[in-house]
Amino acid sequence: MSRITTPFDATSTAAEVAAGIDLRGRSAVITGAASGIGIETARALAGTGAVVVLAVRDLAAGQRAAADITATTGNRTVSAQHLDLADLASVEAFTGAWRGPLHLLVNNAGVMQTPPGRTAQGFELQFGTNHLGHFALATGLHAALAADGAARIVSVSSSGHGSSPVVFDDLFFDRRPYDPGLAYGQSKTAQVLFAVEATRRWADDGITANAVMPGGIWTKLQRHWDVGQLAAMKASVPPTGPDGTGIKTPQQGAATSVLVATSPLLEGIGGRYFEDCREAAVVPAVRDGLHGVRDYALDPAAARRLWEVSTALLDGARPEAGRAGAVQTPSTARPS
Repeated sequence: MSRITTPFDATSTAAEVAAGIDLRGRSAVITGAASGIGIETARALAGTGAVVVLAVRDLAAGQRAAADITATTGNRTVSAQHLDLADLASVEAFTGAWRGPLHLLVNNAGVMQTPPGRTAQGFELQFGTNHLGHFALATGLHAALAADGAARIVSVSSSGHGSSPVVFDDLFFDRRPYDPGLAYGQSKTAQVLFAVEATRRWADDGITANAVMPGGIWTKLQRHWDVGQLAAMKASVPPTGPDGTGIKTPQQGAATSVLVATSPLLEGIGGRYFEDCREAAVVPAVRDGLHGVRDYALDPAAARRLWEVSTALLDGARPEAGRAGAVQTPSTARPS
């Protein structure tokens, strides 16, 4: 199976990738689209004529972003809706209110290297937000995606996946010291594994999913980093070149997401990991901190296990399951 290449590279922008694409009459949902690469992904998709929904935790910020996108693209079918991925009740409210087919779901939102924390349902914050929240969103919107007939899911991962596989025996750091980098890494591995298994399960419904690494971009995602370290890195790292070894603008960072969401080259293609607008190589270790995908992130057996574990965790988190005394899987029982 040959790796997919495209005419674009690390310097390409989301607008350049989307040029000539016509998605009028199709709907797209982008999580975390109030700023950073999320807003630029939404802007590029709005430029194709799509009906674009910004799914955001801060609704006021999302509404400002939607107005800005409308002003720059002329697309008046851009709106914002509330979604808190760290609260399954919010996810279920969003999916329950959705009407009609959905063509694109871009699972873009995320948190990185946070202090110890838990979601509303008690899951470790990074795994619960980055993976389980998006897993609940995608499965809750499955019928809408299937109704489109050729839907795509973009799972925004990271080269940070290279720091950890999914540790099934201790997903929430109940038995090992909490490490923010490892927690982030396994959540990003989970987002790749989701794309692998979603494609296997849903291809017959016309749904494909791929994972992407946006590249190095300075956004609010680094807000938990040491201030001095962040300032030094910003001063020393140059802009990206075609090989993607430097820092990208948000517009360049959004390009791979938009490519995977819209390119005719990826019709019917799923379960893969893309970077710098091309499919990444499988590597024994992530190169230069940015490039390549680890084999454990594409492992079909791990992907299937993660899907089953995630389903059990969501089922166990529902209030009615708790009242009925639902049994949790021993290795993934949620903390009290």
